[in-house]
Amino acid sequence: METNFKHHQSAHCENGVASNLLKHNGLNISEPMVFGIGSGLFFVYLPFIKVNLAPAISYRPMPGIIFNRVAKRLGLKIKREKFSSEANAVKALDENLKNNIPTGLQVGVFNLTYFPDEYRFHFNAHNLVVYGKTETDYLISDPVMETVTTLNHAELNKVRFAKGAFAPRGQMYYPIEIPQHIDLKKAIVKGIKNTCRDMLAPAPIIGVRGIRLVARKIKKWPSKVGTKKTNHYLAQIVRMQEEIGTGGGGFRFIYAAFLQEAAVILENNTLKELAAEMTIIGDLWRDFAVNASRIYKNRSIQEDVYNTIADELLTIADKEEVFFKKLNKAIS
Repeated sequence: METNFKHHQSAHCENGVASNLLKHNGLNISEPMVFGIGSGLFFVYLPFIKVNLAPAISYRPMPGIIFNRVAKRLGLKIKREKFSSEANAVKALDENLKNNIPTGLQVGVFNLTYFPDEYRFHFNAHNLVVYGKTETDYLISDPVMETVTTLNHAELNKVRFAKGAFAPRGQMYYPIEIPQHIDLKKAIVKGIKNTCRDMLAPAPIIGVRGIRLVARKIKKWPSKVGTKKTNHYLAQIVRMQEEIGTGGGGFRFIYAAFLQEAAVILENNTLKELAAEMTIIGDLWRDFAVNASRIYKNRSIQEDVYNTIADELLTIADKEEVFFKKLNKAIS
C-alpha cells in the first residue's frame, strides 16, 4: 500500500508537510510561502507551561495553526482529526492509505527512531507525512530528513500517542478540497498583517514585548533560581530557536525568504528591502544562540555574562519592533 508521493526536504516540519501535501494535490506552493501566509513567525513566553523542566518558549504559533490559516486564506478545505483510541487512529490512517491519501500527522519527537539521539527529546509538536504501509512498517516522509524513511507499526503508534505537553492524541490531517483559482496576493497581505499584529501585540508575553520579558528574566534568573537552572533555561531557549525553530534564527531566515517571494508577487520593492533587513535580524538571533550556548556549556570568556546576553536580546527586540512597524506600513 503506497501512494505516489514526492518527498521534498524542508527547513521546518509543519511548513514542509503543508507544502508537500499541497504540491501532491496540485497546488505548487513553497515552504516559505506557507509559513508567511500562515503567519508562522511569532514569539511567546509561557512560564506556566514547562517543557523539559523549563518555561515554554515558542517562535511559532501552536501546532496546526499555520496550515489552518493557509487553508482559510487560500480557500482550501482540510480535514483534521484527533482520537481517544489508538485502534481508531490506526483504522483511520490505514483507510486513508488504502484510498491513496498521503496524511499529515502530529507526533512526539522522543521516540522517533530515525532521529539522531541528540535530537530526541520530549517535544510533541513535530509533523510528518505517512504515504504508505507494508506488513511491518509505515512509509514516512519527514520533511526535515533528506530522504524518506520508515517506522514500524508499534513505533508509529507510540509517537502518535506521546504523552505530555501538546500531546498529539493521534492527530492526522490532509487536504480534501483545493479550488481551481486562489487569490495569492490577498492571502499574502492577510498573512503579513496578522504577523505584524502578533509581533506588536500589547500582551506582555507575546511578540517583541515577550522577547523583552525573557531578557529581563535572564538578568534575574541567576539570583532567583541559580546558575545551573538558568543555564538549563538558556539551553531551552536556544533549542526552541535553532532546532525546533529550524531554518535558523527562530524562523527569521524563512520569513525573509517569504518576503522575497511576496515582493515579486505583490510588485512591492519595499518588501525586498525588508527581507534583507530580516536576514540581518536573523543573524543577530543566531549570534545570541552562539553566545548563550557558550554560557550553558561553560565556555564563555565574557564578564557579566547573563546581563550581556540579556542586553543582546533587548537589542533584537528593539530592531524587531522597528521592523514590524515598517512592514505593516509597507502593505497598508
